[in-house]
Amino acid sequence: MTTAKKPSVKIGLILLAYIAFIALGMPDGLLGVGWPSMRAGFQVPLDALGFFMVASTVGYLSASFASGYLLRKMGVGGLLAASCGLTGLTLLTYTFVPAWWMMALLGLFGGLGAGAIDAGLNTYVAANFTEGLMQWLHASYGIGVTLGPILMTFGLASLNSWHFGYRLVAIFQIVLAITFFVTMKMWGAKTTQNDSKEEKNITEYKTSYKETLQQPEVWLSMLLFVLYVGAEMGLGAWAYTFLTESRGIATKTAGFWAGSFYALFTIGRILAGLYAKRLGVNKTILIGTLLAIIGAVLLWWNPVSIVSLIGVVVIGFAIAPIFPALMSGTSGRVSPKFAANTIGFQMMSAGIGGAILPTLMGILARRISLETIPVFIFALLVAMLGVYLLSMQRTNQLKLAPAAESQPAD
Repeated sequence: MTTAKKPSVKIGLILLAYIAFIALGMPDGLLGVGWPSMRAGFQVPLDALGFFMVASTVGYLSASFASGYLLRKMGVGGLLAASCGLTGLTLLTYTFVPAWWMMALLGLFGGLGAGAIDAGLNTYVAANFTEGLMQWLHASYGIGVTLGPILMTFGLASLNSWHFGYRLVAIFQIVLAITFFVTMKMWGAKTTQNDSKEEKNITEYKTSYKETLQQPEVWLSMLLFVLYVGAEMGLGAWAYTFLTESRGIATKTAGFWAGSFYALFTIGRILAGLYAKRLGVNKTILIGTLLAIIGAVLLWWNPVSIVSLIGVVVIGFAIAPIFPALMSGTSGRVSPKFAANTIGFQMMSAGIGGAILPTLMGILARRISLETIPVFIFALLVAMLGVYLLSMQRTNQLKLAPAAESQPAD
């Protein structure tokens, strides 16, 4: 019989999960600040970063898609140990390769490691902890993204080298890999004493991908992540350009307010961890989406410049809890037997949405006008609200169907 975790063990594992998500965010923060120096060192053009990003995205999407299978084969602890080890070795190897094409190729392995860590931890927290702890897990990523540029800036300013940042984070990842390996058996224990089939953990189901993808609710859930991440990353990528070039706002002012988008993002998730359980997943998502739509309207309307800035801030704060809440609510939108596979598919969908929709936003901005950006964001948020309401409706119908079938005929 599987034993339950002691409270101290549960606290230790969730703290380790948070540390792992901080580490997950650090490489993303390193790249932006380090790229000019890296480009000069490898003697490559500005757009060479695209090859690295494509390789990383392919790796991330592949690992996310396969995460359900990997969790069944390796267990949560084994997957996290292997993924952190792969990520750490990849980051370390970045600093020794002599040619850019080698680093771009290594990006594939970095993406594989990051995708597996992301999907593995999301699945574990969704299966074992509350909505509030899921919010704090994703706030930890924001801390990592914030720390990354600080580490890279220190390395460039003090050592005149981009290698320092990557090597430090690589060591951090390898230490995490060893920690996950040592604690591997603890990640498989149940969080409660009840280990009956009715209380089966979502990571214990052995559902095929084929069966999972035959469920309409799974596809609706995947679409939610495409739309959400498209809106989030689209605004994050284009807010500064939009505010300066289309709305004529001063560069320093625009930089501060555009930067506050991600700062409020992290703060919003920290605060959401305090009220998410009380509100519940559905209310958290609906309230956040409706407030974000209001923010998009303010950004689009723009009677005076300050309204555009307020719109950016409102969107950033409003959407902060949505991604973690959607992740926590996965087993509520789809049957628990499909939840582990679906979480991996959702992470893959998030990567697709983040790659395609901001790019499409930029194409429309170039060919039509930058003013298409708030319209596009508004449309994505409204579409996401519609898909979520449809998903809720289907979920309610599925819950009522068994009850109706069990009623005796007149």
